Amino acid sequence: AEMAAARLSGTENRLVSLPLSRIRVIMKSSPEVSSINQDALFLTAKATELFVQYLATYSYKHGRGKEKNALTYTDLSHTAEECETFQFLADILPKKILASKYLKMLEKEKRDGEVREDDDEAEEEEDEDEA
Repeated sequence: AEMAAARLSGTENRLVSLPLSRIRVIMKSSPEVSSINQDALFLTAKATELFVQYLATYSYKHGRGKEKNALTYTDLSHTAEECETFQFLADILPKKILASKYLKMLEKEKRDGEVREDDDEAEEEEDEDEA
């Protein structure tokens, strides 16, 4: 295993463009992770890189990227919303809305919450069903 790690450390910079030290920090932030094998670190970095590449390519092809010859945040958020594969990113890549519209939504939620305070348990059950 040491030879594999030594062999990887010499070539990993060319094979992966993401910083391995940053990925190690992110992986170690999980309480279940005590130590990280060099091969696992490299494979996680490569898989992450390929995933980001796939997300970007898909968003470009299925968004307005071709028209504008650019990849925009809107393309990414549309992909997260519309494509089943990427729906788990919807919270991270929400649709952009105007601040005024957001404030109106908050006001409406607050009004609805005051009217139906005793309905909270039923709402929580519905949310679980949707997930």
